[in-house]
Amino acid sequence: MPSSIRLLPELLINQIAAGEVIERPAAALKELLENSLDAGATDITVQLDNGGIKLLRVRDNGRGIARDDLPLALMRHATSKIASLDDLQSVSSMGFRGEALASMAAVAQLTLSSRMKDDPHGWQVEALDGNISEPAPASQPIGTTVEIRELYFNTPARRKFLKTEATEFAHCEEAFKRIALSRPDVGFSLQHNGRTVWQLTRGQTTENRGQNDEDSTRDAALKRVAALLGDEFGRAAVGVSRSAANLTLHGLAALPAYSRGNRDSQYFFVNGRFVRDKIASHALRQAYQDILHHQRHPAFVLFLELPPEQVDVNVHPAKSEVRFRESQGIHQFIFHTLQQALATPDEASAPAALPVAHTFARPAQLPLSAAQLNASYQVWGIQTQDSGLRTEDRGLRIEDRGSRSEEETRGSPEPHDAAQSPILGSSLRSPQSSHEHPLGYALAQLSGVYILAQNARGLIVVDMHAAHERIVYEKLKTSMDEERVATQPLLIPVTFQSDAIDIATVEAEKAALFKLGFDIAPLSLTTLAIRAMPVLLKQAEAEAAAREVLHELREFGASRVLTERRNELLATLACHGAVRANRILSIPEMNALLREMEQTERSGQCNHGRPTWFQLSMNELDKMFMRGK
Repeated sequence: MPSSIRLLPELLINQIAAGEVIERPAAALKELLENSLDAGATDITVQLDNGGIKLLRVRDNGRGIARDDLPLALMRHATSKIASLDDLQSVSSMGFRGEALASMAAVAQLTLSSRMKDDPHGWQVEALDGNISEPAPASQPIGTTVEIRELYFNTPARRKFLKTEATEFAHCEEAFKRIALSRPDVGFSLQHNGRTVWQLTRGQTTENRGQNDEDSTRDAALKRVAALLGDEFGRAAVGVSRSAANLTLHGLAALPAYSRGNRDSQYFFVNGRFVRDKIASHALRQAYQDILHHQRHPAFVLFLELPPEQVDVNVHPAKSEVRFRESQGIHQFIFHTLQQALATPDEASAPAALPVAHTFARPAQLPLSAAQLNASYQVWGIQTQDSGLRTEDRGLRIEDRGSRSEEETRGSPEPHDAAQSPILGSSLRSPQSSHEHPLGYALAQLSGVYILAQNARGLIVVDMHAAHERIVYEKLKTSMDEERVATQPLLIPVTFQSDAIDIATVEAEKAALFKLGFDIAPLSLTTLAIRAMPVLLKQAEAEAAAREVLHELREFGASRVLTERRNELLATLACHGAVRANRILSIPEMNALLREMEQTERSGQCNHGRPTWFQLSMNELDKMFMRGK
């Protein structure tokens, strides 16, 4: 009986591989750009026609390919980047599989031209339907040019899956941006249908001369991010920089006010390679969970660097996924580093262009020292005195903190002494200089919703409910962490009608209720009584808060409520415990709230990611009233 198993032709093998490696023009562009970077290119030009379907050309000024190596470069599993398993396990180059060019040659008309530094002229090979021509002399500057025409011309079924020209170009442009963000020291240009779309200069430009290498690197990175993602991102971002053991995370992360409706502004790189990694994504989401609404997405450009042997990049043919050797440690490092950067940007080194407030005082125990935090922002050039940045967000502006202007010399109102506050339970005496308190001192309450305060720069507008909600939430979290939730017995227990299942939940989850600060007991088959509740919550909201807790315990059980769902429940309780709109506050109460905000982590955003305050400078007010004109 004849064998039914046969070897597939080489061309068919490459065409099958192309379905995984080169799924669309953007995938081919990514592979070619990575090859150019591996070749040491400092300038790369990309030309596209019809979204890269008709023509995709990449030209670089890298080291080039020798004449005799040109045919090998188009053969499957031929590569100069690894030679053994040890090389694969510690690969540091962007490409290494030796599949991309062979796959392109199998499904397109490909021309490869290259010239090395000492060659008198370039050499060229062409590939069509798996046939590779002999190298021939060609006019070619030092470097390499790869030209791909009519992608999938010989596999019509595959070509039908390609989208419109606009869609394919959008994917190509995104691939281009990812590579360009990762290497600000390389110049890039992109043309589509003869029109220049992007022209990105190299980081080491003439205006960088005279600066040290760190300054040049910082400037190049900031300029590249601003060029590709816009100035608004740069104004709304804080610097991230931390090293621990052999791990380093650096880049920019936008504050919640810059949140997006999709994930298009999320760029995460591992050793310079853009990846979509579940471990990293989860850590990043967790870092934002307390300050961002669940339907919004954060924006960031972050670079994780670690020894190559600690990450496996050979997980997927497209190399878009990685596998960490110590995934739990990586998760914790990313989470704590980003959470720290978002929670406590240093006042002296925070961006002068933040559109919303952030925390002013650093908690007592944090992973990073003040010096480390200051250094982290300096790496990315985020300094208030030298950057010259300005923020304009909804017509509001925060001036440079490093310069004193007329607005700072006009004087501040005589501060009120804050007596014992019935809202915050704190006794505060205001110092005589408003320069000591970034949020200044209260002037009045607007419509029972906003606190108006004056600081050295002008007018502060505070959403009192949102601000107090964050304060209560952070205090509840701290109490739970320390396992000492302060409770207050109620002089008159609060009773409410309940279903039998709620009464059963109370009887079954006594211990969990005590941990959350509640003492609830059945009075009858249909009635529950709240005898004690957390001090931080208002008695007027006792029933609503108790119902929330019982619902969570009933639906998810005590174990999950006290662990993975804890913060979500505490955020809901904080909303019940925060001062409500139309509550009339005295001047001492308003000042007490401002002082608590200055001492509370992440006080610039409420638990849902909304800003809690805005600054309106004296210069901005002068413009509104046309003073000086």
